[in-house]
Amino acid sequence: MSGDVVRQRHSLAGWWVPLAWLALLLALSLGMGLLEGPLRVIEPDSRDVLYVRASFLALLGQHVMVVGLASLLAVLLGVGGAVAVTRPAGRDFLPLVTQLASIGQTFPPVAVLALAVPALGFGTLPIVVALLLYGLLPIVRNTLAGIQGIDPGVHEAARGMGMTPGQILRQVELPLAAPVILAGVRTSVTINVATAAIGATVGASNLGDPIISGIVNGNTAYVLQGALLIGLLAITVDSAFERLQRRVVRQG
Repeated sequence: MSGDVVRQRHSLAGWWVPLAWLALLLALSLGMGLLEGPLRVIEPDSRDVLYVRASFLALLGQHVMVVGLASLLAVLLGVGGAVAVTRPAGRDFLPLVTQLASIGQTFPPVAVLALAVPALGFGTLPIVVALLLYGLLPIVRNTLAGIQGIDPGVHEAARGMGMTPGQILRQVELPLAAPVILAGVRTSVTINVATAAIGATVGASNLGDPIISGIVNGNTAYVLQGALLIGLLAITVDSAFERLQRRVVRQG
């Protein structure tokens, strides 16, 4: 029992790094005004150096919401599609799914927005579509690699135990492939944290707002505020996924 308690405490202690980054992100979102002095050094000729058109905490929440929604859809479609084409009935579609996912990432998100806005209008929906397409490739590729990399002997042993195809998928393939799949999700989400900033160009309010406003008005201080928060958010998300990957590997 004491060994279990020690392992549990060690596991919880490992989360202090992402929690520390999260605390710094929230503190800066609430206290950006404390940086007014350094920002005035960067932009001495600007009357306003603090972005005050919207609360940074609100922009952070909207940014997380957009990335979270797009990433959830990408995981559902990416993992689901990759699993489907590794089944006997779907193997003929494997090249097609891989190519479609690759095209989604090589197609610039700005171009996706330009095509999506006339059909979907301004706001959040076009950037969700762009992030969804942009985030599919790492998830599809890693899910395929994880499932296809399982030793055939494992499948034989599972079938020898009388497990159905569905049970093999749920109890054998997905658990064994989970670390590789999670690595793909980590890459996808981290990339999309930064990419989501372009949503501000089509009316999707997020941490890209001060960046776009700074570019338009020639105010470097605005750009730095948005970029700093996006960078901290990306580090927070990446460190949380790193900790989660270690836990999954250890449990596997």
